[in-house]
Amino acid sequence: MSTTPRDPDETRVPGRLERVARAVDDARERVTAARRSLLTPTGVRGTAVEIAWWTAHLAMYPFGLFEERTQDVLHHTNLAALSPVQRGLVVGDVEAAGTPIILIHGIVDNRTVFALLSRGLRRRGFGRVVNVNYSSINGDIRLLADRLGEIVEAVCEETGYERVHVVGHSLGGLVARYYVQRLGGDERVHTLVTLGSPHAGTLPAYVLPHPLVRQLRPGSDVVRELTQPAPGCRTRFVAVWSDLDQMIVPKQAAMIVHPDLQARNVFVRGVGHLSLPVDGRVVHEICTTLAHLDHEGHTLAAGATSIASSTGRAVPPRPKSRPARVARGTSRP
Repeated sequence: MSTTPRDPDETRVPGRLERVARAVDDARERVTAARRSLLTPTGVRGTAVEIAWWTAHLAMYPFGLFEERTQDVLHHTNLAALSPVQRGLVVGDVEAAGTPIILIHGIVDNRTVFALLSRGLRRRGFGRVVNVNYSSINGDIRLLADRLGEIVEAVCEETGYERVHVVGHSLGGLVARYYVQRLGGDERVHTLVTLGSPHAGTLPAYVLPHPLVRQLRPGSDVVRELTQPAPGCRTRFVAVWSDLDQMIVPKQAAMIVHPDLQARNVFVRGVGHLSLPVDGRVVHEICTTLAHLDHEGHTLAAGATSIASSTGRAVPPRPKSRPARVARGTSRP
């Protein structure tokens, strides 16, 4: 008895409908969870801070169009001129204090978003903080990453240090990760900290048809490139994400999950997208991380991680200690 073969479309349609239904259910659950986070006391307080910082940032924005003169606390010949906190880091680890820290902002923004973070880093004793301004209007993440590489090389040449730290907010974190992971930047970047960066893409990117914004969508060509193998990547990653980040949907998309990367995902509750660089817990986490890492990226102090975190993959056992590398222009006591 013969049977008539079924039309392949007849089997595909139910499968598509099931996937769409699951996606709708998942989106509904995420919206419900986000609403719960927003209506908590922490969420209300975080929203108020976000609105206040948006207002302050808009007022400061024009000043960020001018170049900033980088301060260098290590040029002080008299340690007594430094605050006790600054003096403690310089005396304890002059290389950690002198390693340049490059701050890269997000889309349609400028260096003023890092005003409080820059001050916090300098007060902590980090002497070389470099703010990068760039235009993303006609940009492409790959081109921006290449430009970041040029800036890193210039900073290394100017300071005599072989490696730098990078802190990227939003798009800036994704640009820095692309440079590190796809353009060989792991040779220069010791530690990359991302704040609210859409590592897995973000749904709000579907709102604007701009070419750069399209690269921030889930499953975009750039996002797919960042999921490709990256064996031997030397850079250590810290990804900060929040349940109140209105620009990252789903919120977990700001986490770095990659089998080849040594990534630590740090969750902060009740912090809006623009408020991440000014939140005291985030600033403390960045300062603590950069002050307590050896050359291999392992934490020197047992209690250095102050906020609950998760790792992208297991960190290998710490190797035997070895003499610290001395950068050009510094000398051992």
